[in-house]
Amino acid sequence: MRAPDELRALVESSLATMGLHPSLAGLEGPMRYALGGGGKRIRPVLCLATAEAAGGRAEEALPAAVALELVHSFSLVHDDLPALDDDDERRGRPSAHIAHGEGVALLAGDALLAEAFRLVLMYDRPEPARELAEATLGMIGGQYLDITGADVALADLHALKTGRLFAAAVGLGLWAAAVAEAEQVPWRAFGEELGVLFQAMDDVMDGDGYASELGEDGAREVVGAAARRAHERLGALEADTTVLGELVDGLAVRVS
Repeated sequence: MRAPDELRALVESSLATMGLHPSLAGLEGPMRYALGGGGKRIRPVLCLATAEAAGGRAEEALPAAVALELVHSFSLVHDDLPALDDDDERRGRPSAHIAHGEGVALLAGDALLAEAFRLVLMYDRPEPARELAEATLGMIGGQYLDITGADVALADLHALKTGRLFAAAVGLGLWAAAVAEAEQVPWRAFGEELGVLFQAMDDVMDGDGYASELGEDGAREVVGAAARRAHERLGALEADTTVLGELVDGLAVRVS
């Protein structure tokens, strides 16, 4: 079992050497800009760690893991646009639309999404592409609820907007490891806890979401409860889940 930093290095190497469709030559700079900026690659690392814990090889899960990161990056590029969150800065540097213009940023985000599906369609079975599509649609649906101010519970909103890609990270790792669908249920129960954990901790750091609704202490209680449930789910698996446990702990204590 490889440590999170080793798995992250695999992701970074794959992103750096990823070939883009020839028709996107003019967009390569903006697309790679969107993929840079110091992201922790939490979702793809989780995908690779799940594949290894389930008895597969991280290398087999790399296309799915990179596809996840492309979808995540697409969502950030679009979220930052003036029509949505209107953020001029992302990870301490200008957002893609500030660096390259709104039209180019919009197209770069579109291209990242299309490249993600070109990658995941490399598998010889349809389930990985279906998994990614369902997660992406859930994420977009959650964003819609967010920007329209829909009257929905915060937990339900975040289960879509944040939780779907985290759950898919686990699901894609399982498909890459050739885990039979009937045997995936306890793994997926673990994956369902991760979006709550990530988002609640994010809200603690940003002072919004759960922190606004429950106060910082209340949001930290949500973090702690989600982390405990995630560890309990891991404990029920007949597998070496040490690295997955490390990732859970990292999500619960991150400071930036």
